Amino acid sequence: MEVTKALAALQPLYGKDNVEIVRSDGTRVRGRVKSMKMTQALTKPSVKMQRGDGEIVKITFDQINEIIDHNQSER
Repeated sequence: MEVTKALAALQPLYGKDNVEIVRSDGTRVRGRVKSMKMTQALTKPSVKMQRGDGEIVKITFDQINEIIDHNQSER
């Protein structure tokens, strides 16, 4: 996913639970959006997700295929 599109989709979800990211390899990570790093020198833009079991998973924006907000489907 393009960095600007991923950033625009993730910013309103920052700190929210029940967000799922589908990676380009098909794996899925569901949990809370913990942090986003966009402009640090020599690093790729990335997001950190905290899964339900407490594990922190770092996903670079270029690996993101889809972002699903499961909070919207509960309304």
